[in-house]
Amino acid sequence: MNTVTLKPSKEKSLLRRHPWIYANAIERVEGKPALGATVLVRAHDGRFLARAAYSPHSQIRLRVWSFDETEPIDHAFFKRRVQRALAHRQTFVRDTGAVRLIFGEADGLPGLIVDHYIEDAQGGAGRGQLVCQFMAAGVEAWKEAIVAALVGATGCPNVYERSDVSIREKEGLEQTTGVLAGEPPPATLITRENGVRYHVDVRAGHKTGFYIDQRDNRALVQAYAAGRDVLNCFCYTGGFSLAALAGGAARVVSIDSSGEALALARANVEANGFDAERAQWLDADAFRTLRSLVDAGDRFDLVVLDPPKFAPAREHVDRAARAYKDINLSGFRLLRPGGLLFTYSCSGAIDADLFQKIVAGAAADARVDARILKRLGAGLDHPLLAAFPEGEYLKGLLLQIA
Repeated sequence: MNTVTLKPSKEKSLLRRHPWIYANAIERVEGKPALGATVLVRAHDGRFLARAAYSPHSQIRLRVWSFDETEPIDHAFFKRRVQRALAHRQTFVRDTGAVRLIFGEADGLPGLIVDHYIEDAQGGAGRGQLVCQFMAAGVEAWKEAIVAALVGATGCPNVYERSDVSIREKEGLEQTTGVLAGEPPPATLITRENGVRYHVDVRAGHKTGFYIDQRDNRALVQAYAAGRDVLNCFCYTGGFSLAALAGGAARVVSIDSSGEALALARANVEANGFDAERAQWLDADAFRTLRSLVDAGDRFDLVVLDPPKFAPAREHVDRAARAYKDINLSGFRLLRPGGLLFTYSCSGAIDADLFQKIVAGAAADARVDARILKRLGAGLDHPLLAAFPEGEYLKGLLLQIA
C-alpha cells in the first residue's frame, strides 16, 4: 500500500487523535497515491499511526479514516460508520423532521455532511430525503459505497448531492449537484421541527436547504417569545421568526437581503396558519437597517443576530470582528431594559473566547450591562471530537441587558 512518512515529531497531533495532517508535516510519499486514495501513515521511525485519505492538492494533505492498524478501509467500513452515526441520532435526537445524520470528522467520515429530512404529510411521515455534501477527496473517492451505506442504514431511497461548495476546489474537485439515488427532490418539501412546519429548498437553498444546527436555539427563542416584540436579522427563510410566532410573539420583524428566501418565509407563515399581521418582512441590508431602526427609536424585547460566515479564513478575522461588533452594538441599542439578545457566529476562524470579547465590547460601547445567561451551540446531532476543536464552528450567546 502507498505509505506517507511524517517528519520527526510531526506525529504528535495524530497521537492525540487529531484527524488532519498538513502538507508541511510530510517527509516523503512512497508510491503514487491517486486523489482520495487510502494510504498508510507512519511516524519518522516507521511506527504505524493511521490509515488516511490522500489529497495531493490540499494543504490538509491527509484526513484520517482510522487509527486501528487492523481495520481495512472498505465497503464494510463505511457501513459501520454510517450505522454508528445513525444509532447516535436515534438515541439523542427525536421528534424532528430534520437531522444532521453525518457530521464529518466527528462521525469518522472527514469531509462528509449528510442531512436527513422527513416530509410532514397528512396522516404521518411522508417522503424521506437525504442530502449530502462531499467536501474532501477521500469521501469523493468512496461516494458510491457511502451512498449505498446511507440508503441501507436509513431505508431512505432518495439521495441528493449538494457538493456546490468552494472547499472542493482546494481538494482538486469540481463543484457538483444532482441525484445520487432515487427520485429528484421536490421544489420544496415541508418538514416539522418543534411543532413548526418549514419549507425546505433542498436543491437551491443555503447549505442543504435548512439550518438544522439551530434547532435547539430556535426552541429556546420559541420558549421566550410570548408577548414580546422580536427582531430577527439575517432571517433567511424565517427559522427564528417562525419559532417566535409559534411561541406567541406579539410582533416579529425579520430582515434579509434575499427576496426568494423571504418569499419562502411568508409561505412558512401560511403553512403554519399564523397571523400574517404579526409578521413584517424587510428585504433590505441588515447592517443599514439595524442602524435605521436605532435612529428611528424602534425598540424590541428580543433580538436575534444570526449572520452568515463573516470570516471564512484567518486572514478575514479583523474585518469580521468589526462586522460582528457593528451588528451587536445595534442589537444592544435596540433592546428595551430586560431584553434578550441571541447572537451567533458561524465563522470557524472566530473562536468562542474572541466572539465573547467582541460582544462584550459592543455592550460597553452601547453603555449597557449585559449578562450572559447561556452559551449556545449546535444540537446533539452535531457532536464535537475532543481532539478536533476546529469542528466547533457555531458559537452563540444568550444575553440579557439590565
